[in-house]
Amino acid sequence: MTKSEAKAARHLQEANNAFKAVGAEKPMTDYAKDQQFLHDNHERLKAARLAREAKSNDSRVNIALTTVRAAF
Repeated sequence: MTKSEAKAARHLQEANNAFKAVGAEKPMTDYAKDQQFLHDNHERLKAARLAREAKSNDSRVNIALTTVRAAF
């Protein structure tokens, strides 16, 4: 193999490796899809619960302030 052939082979290998990295993702298995769905659903429900709790805490604070102001 000559220097030019070796150089061409090396460039070809580098190009193949570059393209291989882009399309090399494995498709998700059914188990992984189910796990991802459960995780996303858990996070969504957690965010909704925290939003409800924050809203109820805000209303409690407003009621308490209204009660205190009415007393004076």
